[in-house]
Amino acid sequence: MAVRATMTRFPGDPDAQEACGLPWGVTLTPFATKDENGSPPVYGSDGHLLPRCENCWAYYNTYCDQEQWAWSCSLCGTLNGLSSQSIARYSLPDSCPEILSSFIDLELPLEGSEEMQPRPVYVAMVDLSSSEEFLELTKSALLAALEALGPGSLFGLATFSHKIGLYDVQGAIPVVKNVFIPPDSDGNLAMDLEDVMPLFSFLAPVDTCKDRIASALETLKPTTSWERTTAAGQGLDGVLLGGRGFGVAMEALLNYLGSEYGNTYALARVFAFLSGPPDYGPGQLDTRRYGEQYASKGEDADLALLPEQTPFYKDLAAVAVQVGVCVDIFAVTNEYTDLASLKFLSIESGGSLFLYSNTDDSTLPQDMYRMLSRPYAFNCVLRLRTSSEFKLGHSYGHFFPDPQYENVQHIICCDSFATYAYDFDFANNTGFSRHTSELPMLQIAFQYTVVVPPDELSNSGPSSTSREKYTLKRRLRIRTLQFGAARNINEIYDSVDPEVVLSVLVHKVILASLEKGVREGRMLLHDWLVILMAQYNDACKIAQYENGNLTTANIDVAFSQCPQLQPLPRLVFALLRNALLRFHEEGVHPDYRIYLQCLFSALEPSSLTRAVYPLLTSYSTPDKQAFPRHSLSRAALMTSGSPIFFLDAFTSLVVFYSSTADPALPFPPPQNCLLRNTINKLKQERGITPRLIFIRGGQDDATPFENYLIEEQDVEGSGFTSVLGFVSFLEEINQSVLEYMK
Repeated sequence: MAVRATMTRFPGDPDAQEACGLPWGVTLTPFATKDENGSPPVYGSDGHLLPRCENCWAYYNTYCDQEQWAWSCSLCGTLNGLSSQSIARYSLPDSCPEILSSFIDLELPLEGSEEMQPRPVYVAMVDLSSSEEFLELTKSALLAALEALGPGSLFGLATFSHKIGLYDVQGAIPVVKNVFIPPDSDGNLAMDLEDVMPLFSFLAPVDTCKDRIASALETLKPTTSWERTTAAGQGLDGVLLGGRGFGVAMEALLNYLGSEYGNTYALARVFAFLSGPPDYGPGQLDTRRYGEQYASKGEDADLALLPEQTPFYKDLAAVAVQVGVCVDIFAVTNEYTDLASLKFLSIESGGSLFLYSNTDDSTLPQDMYRMLSRPYAFNCVLRLRTSSEFKLGHSYGHFFPDPQYENVQHIICCDSFATYAYDFDFANNTGFSRHTSELPMLQIAFQYTVVVPPDELSNSGPSSTSREKYTLKRRLRIRTLQFGAARNINEIYDSVDPEVVLSVLVHKVILASLEKGVREGRMLLHDWLVILMAQYNDACKIAQYENGNLTTANIDVAFSQCPQLQPLPRLVFALLRNALLRFHEEGVHPDYRIYLQCLFSALEPSSLTRAVYPLLTSYSTPDKQAFPRHSLSRAALMTSGSPIFFLDAFTSLVVFYSSTADPALPFPPPQNCLLRNTINKLKQERGITPRLIFIRGGQDDATPFENYLIEEQDVEGSGFTSVLGFVSFLEEINQSVLEYMK
């Protein structure tokens, strides 16, 4: 459980919070195996016996004052009695994780249905209204998935187009049974999927059926355009409808699987492979909203294409949550698919949204294998508690709030990368009193379930039956943190973590974009930087008045007195240059923008910083690094004189050999050299597979590399909505600060 704060010394009171101009909050990666310093939790059992405060319900922790019969809560100060059981337990403190560490992970007893012996269930939903290339890529991805699935897993293969196909692969040859989808938007299937094929025929054990599943995948063929148009008939305004009945197929599948929730499985994962927008039957999406009509109607395309056009997929996500199904969407398409409507099905059910613009260089098989190889928790409940002087403001991330309890979030499925953000407000005007020793406290409780594979069970016998049995474990992970309270604004500025500031800003900007459009998101970001700079200049008494007048020459736009703030102007500039906030007319595809919103709002701060402002390093040879960091400009390339550059942009890794590089240098870099080892390590640590690109300057097209050199990119325009080179951007910010301070 990694926790990082925007500043490690919190503002002392509301006035200090207002004056510093910085967001006050934390990012949290609850299922990370270690904390932000690389330390693991202390593990233990009997989590249900942990004493809790009678007033604020916080858990007993190492910061609590303990007497013989009682303890004082470190969050609210309430004195609580100890039960005789706890007194006996704490007489042997070395055996109690909560006394040994402020970061603990305790086992909880299972309740009722959780005592079942579940099997991991995975279902692939494949779009047949597609091309041969799409299906070849999907087959590769599913073959990779089969290699990653553990023994005892169950796998089902379904297809959709103008009909739903269910595969039974447990016999000698794969059998497929189809049911047709009615074309009208409120049509229901003629029969339930359970009547088409019993669920136990559909879900095949991977151990014994892997080869037959692979054979079934080989039989997948795209439906012909003739089949689709015959089934669909004439559509709207005489236009022939396609035949991608994704909505109704998904709804039927959830009802089909739901009958066994709590018996066969505790969590089922559905992989939906889409090659275009759902355009047939219930849940069809009208893609005509992406077109020229916005120019003629004078509508803001950046705002019009961000909200969903139907609540169908949001409602479907609620159904998925109720039946314990997590949906991952893999869209492989460059046509408008309206991910703004589809995204809810994945992010609100605990899944992920992936977008690949073509089949040629798609990393789909690697992403699939990687996703299924890492551990995940499910049925998670997350609760943050603070000491009484401050409280939670907004919460950001892919979860859904508890309908009954405040500040409680539910996460259906959570892997070790998933990150959430929170900002804080003061609970009163007093703040953290300087006259007491009380310091700001934060406690995070994360309750979750994991499926433990058979080989991890120490008591599993040698028999084959016990070898296939998975067990559920319910656990409670608790982290209690104490922060400092800053005595002045300089202490706040010196304790800032710019990567976490960027994370909280990105969440706020995404929210503003969704509610009011991209233009509003850009304005929010620009204004925030202007106000921060003005507050900093004012607080540090840098801005000097000459003859009673303030001039731009007197303003420090580089934060020269505060190293912790220095990265922020570059990060804001890079964020304004990012496709997340560039305008529709600049050629930013609305689906790509939605994909970035979903990706960025789940990344931990270091990864997000890399995605917004890539890291450029140089090498004198593949085995020797020259400089660890360059600014993203051609000038930096020219002055460094290095022959090899390596750029890490999180989703892409680019190796660029300059046109003046010695021809004797091996290209591409050989295996086992320093550069290649660095690349492999980065790929290994990433949650998604970055694309690796090798470019030889003067011979290959250098555009994929040069596009990242953003600091000299100029685009004509007026005001801060245009895109400027970094130097011009700072000049413009300087002018805005001057006007603000006047």
